[in-house]
Amino acid sequence: MASSKSEYRFLFAGGGTGGHLFPAVAVAEKIKARIPEADILFVGTKSKIEGRVVPKLGYKFKSIWIKGFSRTFTLENILFPIKLIVSLFQSLIINISFRPKVAIGSGGYVSGPAIWGSSVMGAKIILLEQNSFPGVTTRILERYADEIHISYEDSKKYLKQHMKIKVTGNPVRESLNRIDKEEALRHFDLNIHKKTILTLGGSLGAYSINEAMAHLLSTIKEKDLQVIWQTGNIYYDRYKALTSEGIIIVPFINDMNFAYSAADIVIARAGATTIAELLVLGIPSVLIPSPNVAENHQYYNAKSLAEENAAILIEDKDVQNVLTDKLISIIFDSKKLDELSSNTKKFSKPDAASQIAESAIKFADAL
Repeated sequence: MASSKSEYRFLFAGGGTGGHLFPAVAVAEKIKARIPEADILFVGTKSKIEGRVVPKLGYKFKSIWIKGFSRTFTLENILFPIKLIVSLFQSLIINISFRPKVAIGSGGYVSGPAIWGSSVMGAKIILLEQNSFPGVTTRILERYADEIHISYEDSKKYLKQHMKIKVTGNPVRESLNRIDKEEALRHFDLNIHKKTILTLGGSLGAYSINEAMAHLLSTIKEKDLQVIWQTGNIYYDRYKALTSEGIIIVPFINDMNFAYSAADIVIARAGATTIAELLVLGIPSVLIPSPNVAENHQYYNAKSLAEENAAILIEDKDVQNVLTDKLISIIFDSKKLDELSSNTKKFSKPDAASQIAESAIKFADAL
């Protein structure tokens, strides 16, 4: 146990999306639980989710100027080299001031300069890779890493530093848990005797999933099903008039524990955090990967599970034509639902955050 705050200094870098941020937060929570006096600093960008969320969670936060390289030509791409150079200098200054013993990179472009700065300062480096197909930042930084914690066995073939790899799973926050199903259904004023579909498109929503759900509603009513449908903030006004008995339509769900606990099956994008949560809770799912993400990583996430019968994969281009028949064929098949649930649990690694936190603490103790 540390005798002063300065003995345990952990820098976390990652963000841009919740899928990169929240695994890092889960590890930070575990470190704080073990060593309350640990000094923890997050590095990110002000304009992305980490800039809003991290200060509210009570952690120190420093921002750098970096922005990702767009796949289409933009003025931002012209500025990218300048922003990268400035961010490298900013990262060095942050690291010189903070002097981390251990730096944990959880992905996203922001982690590149920050983790490089930590390695220059002699910190131990831990990388977290949530996706089946590792991101470009992880592949660049792996040479500096002391450990690389991956979520999928598949990821190994895309990385070179095999001796550093541990298949630990994707950390999820400790607050995630199942509650009584009847209580969860009553929370949404739903019938406890009906099968329930939970549809998620992320906080912003997913147009293709929303359109497929709009067409699916007549079948849902005909089959005496009910749905909790998160449209995303930008699509809510388009669909809110479709609300009726057993059809709960909301822009955003604040307490996912109630939503997950009410669901017999989930329709969702295949983001790493969503998948990790579904696996830990053992919920059957239909995954519809977003085609608009870097390196098509959501498709590879979903494919890894579908190949092991731990989820149903529908490609975004097929969702309008396939979703209704696929969903109806599954939701009334108790054996299939149990099979999917059982297989998800084989992939689940609920202790991922604890294991990574323990590694980080051991590295800090050794310095």
